Amino acid sequence: MNGFDDVYSFGAYEGVLRKLIHVFKFEGVRTLQRPLGALLARALPRELSFDAVVPMPLHWRRRWQRGFNQSELLAREIARKWNVPVCGLARRKKATAPQAGLTSAERRKNVQGAFAVKKAARLNGMRLLLIDDVLTTGATASACARALKRAGAAHVTFLALARRDRRAALEDIAGVAASAGS
Repeated sequence: MNGFDDVYSFGAYEGVLRKLIHVFKFEGVRTLQRPLGALLARALPRELSFDAVVPMPLHWRRRWQRGFNQSELLAREIARKWNVPVCGLARRKKATAPQAGLTSAERRKNVQGAFAVKKAARLNGMRLLLIDDVLTTGATASACARALKRAGAAHVTFLALARRDRRAALEDIAGVAASAGS
């Protein structure tokens, strides 16, 4: 069951878009914040309205290692275009293994109980826009959205820059398994 009510994404997690996300996220090229944020904004129907934009939280260790939260930078761009505040309402309360390479069931288990809403947050009836860079199975987004809804959010829309085709992910996993066996 998804914790979010709606989901939008700009494009497929492949080719140039995938390379740009990797350069932004793993090589720390923060100047990509604006152009990637502009692409992200194109995926969201203009008639929607939100009370706040919520970046997907990173565990403090991962944020420290990376030096920034890429979802927060993207959230700032969307918030500026929609004229709503960015609110770090959610936090990642436990460090999780990277989701890459995990099956859908493993991903859900990996993020189970990983998110909490900050104690002072007042979410009663709020319409939230949850932002992340990549959507694969939706396990991370669902877990975070469920935490936001348990804290009183009325509606959570999820927006990702890129969406990974599950069939491609399964082919990648099968390829890794096949090469490991040879």
